[in-house]
Amino acid sequence: MEVVTKIADLQKKIAEIRTNGGTVGLVPTMGALHNGHLELVKRCVAENSICVVSVFVNPTQFNDKNDLLHYPRTLDADCKLLESAGCAIAFAPEVEEMYPVEDTRVFNLGAVAEVMEGKYRPGHFNGVAQIVSKLFDAVQPDRAYFGEKDFQQIAVIRSMVKLLNYPVEIVACPIVREDDGMALSSRNLRLTPEQRKNAVSISQTLFKSRTFAEQHSVAETIDYVVNTLNSVPDLNVEYFEVVNGNTLLSVNDWSDSDYIVGCITVYCGEVRLIDNIAYRR
Repeated sequence: MEVVTKIADLQKKIAEIRTNGGTVGLVPTMGALHNGHLELVKRCVAENSICVVSVFVNPTQFNDKNDLLHYPRTLDADCKLLESAGCAIAFAPEVEEMYPVEDTRVFNLGAVAEVMEGKYRPGHFNGVAQIVSKLFDAVQPDRAYFGEKDFQQIAVIRSMVKLLNYPVEIVACPIVREDDGMALSSRNLRLTPEQRKNAVSISQTLFKSRTFAEQHSVAETIDYVVNTLNSVPDLNVEYFEVVNGNTLLSVNDWSDSDYIVGCITVYCGEVRLIDNIAYRR
């Protein structure tokens, strides 16, 4: 595996693959890699001639400077994991390489970017669109791979692809969980042992809410999840919304759509965790 830090060097290496008719897959990451990322990488390796993984903590998608400061950075360990998974190129640029000048672009991403995370993290998805579009321009991938833990982000990226007419297939991959059910996340590294023990209640409550939902309304299910989690030490629900899985707009009744997903954000101490679960699919 080669580690590349400059866009020009990256494009030169990719061009060599292109001349032989090869396909290129991209897995955008912010590093601090875990098995969830590796599942994306393995699928990318299997489906393309080469796999490129970007490792870049993107400053424009953080609306909380403290969150950016404390986001884990483990490049050496990340590269070892990527090499073991068959990645061909790790692209690990400095901020100045990706943003030689301030990116002032504002994307009209539609309603999918305005609800949930869009409401609670103003500017977040515009920052995501900035960096992902820069990566798409640099790599020009045939396919790009994203995990469904970031459910709303996938919808936003698909909106951006349509808006900018990128010829790239967006591949959504299932959530990877720990043995106890907790969704894998780089932010889990910031949890104390006691917080980690309490945080598993997020996924456990979501799983139980599926059974609860069979005999209760959407509103009752939302109350059940929020009240259950807020009663757990260290946990504080920022939002839990039950939405149409395609439009991300809230549903009022289980019959409103054939694809219904519950999306949640919970603070565990100061660490912000997200998860989601499908009620109808």
